[in-house]
Amino acid sequence: VSLSTTTIVYKGMFLAYQVGAYYKDLADERFQSAVALVHQRFSTNTFPSWKLAHPYRMVAHNGEINTLRGNVNWMAARQASVSSPLFGDDISKLWPISYEGQSDTACFDNALEFLVRGGYSLSHAVMMLIPEAWAGNQLMSPERKAFYEYHAALMEPWDGPAAVAFTDGRQIGATLDRNGLRPARYIVTSDDRVIMASEAGVLPVAEEKIVKKLRLQPGKMLLIDMEEGRIISDEEVKSSLAGKHPYRQWLDNTQLILEELKPVEPRALHRDVSLIDRQQAFGYTQDDTKLLMLPMAATGQEAIGSMGTDTPISAMSDKPKLLYTYFKQNFAQVTNPPIDPIREELVMSLVSFIGPRPNILDHEGMAHAKRLEVRQPILTNGDLEKIRSIGHTEDRFDTKTLDFTYDISRGAEGMLEMLDRLCERAEAAVKGGYNIIVLSDRQIGPDRVAIPALLATAAVH
Repeated sequence: VSLSTTTIVYKGMFLAYQVGAYYKDLADERFQSAVALVHQRFSTNTFPSWKLAHPYRMVAHNGEINTLRGNVNWMAARQASVSSPLFGDDISKLWPISYEGQSDTACFDNALEFLVRGGYSLSHAVMMLIPEAWAGNQLMSPERKAFYEYHAALMEPWDGPAAVAFTDGRQIGATLDRNGLRPARYIVTSDDRVIMASEAGVLPVAEEKIVKKLRLQPGKMLLIDMEEGRIISDEEVKSSLAGKHPYRQWLDNTQLILEELKPVEPRALHRDVSLIDRQQAFGYTQDDTKLLMLPMAATGQEAIGSMGTDTPISAMSDKPKLLYTYFKQNFAQVTNPPIDPIREELVMSLVSFIGPRPNILDHEGMAHAKRLEVRQPILTNGDLEKIRSIGHTEDRFDTKTLDFTYDISRGAEGMLEMLDRLCERAEAAVKGGYNIIVLSDRQIGPDRVAIPALLATAAVH
């Protein structure tokens, strides 16, 4: 199923031992290859189907991508800002890179191939997509940390639990995600073979031929270069990429960290609307304040409860519900233990970026563009004021605040009109050179009602 000069892809919906019998060339002595990447898929929580069958063009993968919905959405959002002399005007023929209905592996594979065809080396692209845990790692070299931090604004991580093997026919390698919750063991033999699999002992190899037995560690990469005829260590491949450009210098020149900016006095609250009125307007219930928010305020932790919920889902309820309650969190339906923020602090990061997304195929474009980094995702009113007042010089951020409340007398129709108007104003602001848009529902009051923030941000996005 491949049209490539470097790799041939075989696939079939049959048991492992039937592959050789079906494809005669695999049993022919004259047929030689320096590399083989094999994936046997067990349909644990989906029915076997052709379009979900491995392998794809560059990747075989054990585990799942838990951040898939966000990854696919960001790949789609990127289309507006991506250009490359390698593709020219033909780049629009590639969209969408990852689309609904594909498996998580296919989406990842498409993203990887897009980066490699766009000019990144195979190992560089994999490091962008599946970065190590860098934010809290005291032992990582400053150069490598700067590499990951620079690329964090270019590409969001595709997070597992995942063990990913990849090849372009010239190099073959494997990497584990930052948590390392999938096994990957490998041996090196005296006749220069490297065999890696999810378990030890998948192929019969005489013990005396084994030179090394190792396992892939969280965030680490195994890379074999067939043209150079050698194994390139994790340290070597990452050090050479991290040292290719002065990433730390670029960051020092361009990076603004919100928490380190001078404090700014937040705008005064409207005093004409009482707290209880505002809480009701935004749909807070007594349960929310007592059972959810009070423990969070008192202990800094999410409230834990063991009761089941017997409330009808919002779509079937005859009570008015907040828009947010119509959506439920997606999760991989396998037995992954819940995150433990104390023991897993090393692999967790709350860093996010505000402002324009750079062109991902312009490798050095971020060296000159200002970037605004936020250490955690909740902004106070003071933080928001800092963003508004960063400054309006040539290379800084211009911020536009758009109100999304509307006159209560307009009724339900008013919301639709306001949404259209909001999108028009946002689009005009972007075309007018503004690069951060703040949506505000502060004007809420007895005569003004707010569109749900989720709907307003989704529409503008």
